[in-house]
Amino acid sequence: MVFNGDFHWFDTEPGLFETIQRRVLAHTATSGNVEAELARPSGAGCGCGYPDSVDDDTVARSNAIMARLQGAATRGHQRALSQLPYFRAYRVGGVRAVVLHGDPDSLAGWGLAADSSAMGDPEARVLADWFRRADADVFVCSHTCLPCIREIVVDGRPRCVINNGSAGMPNFADTRYGLAVRIATRPANDAVFGTVVNGMHVAAVALPYDHDTWIQRFREVWARESPARQSYEQRILHGPRFDLGDVYTADPG
Repeated sequence: MVFNGDFHWFDTEPGLFETIQRRVLAHTATSGNVEAELARPSGAGCGCGYPDSVDDDTVARSNAIMARLQGAATRGHQRALSQLPYFRAYRVGGVRAVVLHGDPDSLAGWGLAADSSAMGDPEARVLADWFRRADADVFVCSHTCLPCIREIVVDGRPRCVINNGSAGMPNFADTRYGLAVRIATRPANDAVFGTVVNGMHVAAVALPYDHDTWIQRFREVWARESPARQSYEQRILHGPRFDLGDVYTADPG
């Protein structure tokens, strides 16, 4: 099990921050832009690298969340987070999977987002270059908070990008589960979407959670007019304006 970044975000209470960090780092993890900014504050706000399509108010609220989150991180937390790699690579059966946070060019990159030009390009020129440089069959990413999948063939080898969106919030309208990526020799019973690459089943699987407890705890930590409530409460309650059909960024053929 690999946590691929941004596992810290809403946990601005010191005790909660410590609990999240301890539980996550008991497993394998990579850094997200949030952890990188916590480890070495640069003054760049959340370090999210938002595209121009994101409005200034959303950016300002994210920066405000980060400012509050930094108050919960001790120097010990920072040292541990600074040791996290930006990516990890695994051989799973017949595929080489590279687990990262943003995109291959940037920890906070949006090149593997559902609406990015790279993912939507029918010729997949940027994606092909990334796969060749990484010698990867599968890119497993997150960061953009919306899931997507793209299948292509590069140099005669089938490849796949799979983005789980968010593990801790709904990814589709009127749902109440997160998503995690699973790569295995057998299909997943709880797969929401996925594909097969070189005989390996690559899928986003449902990650259920206790909604009532989650929203109660979120509201206890974040007051009504807080930046987190303004940016995320409606998504937690009702999901984003995004449906399962939106995850397929190109016709897999």
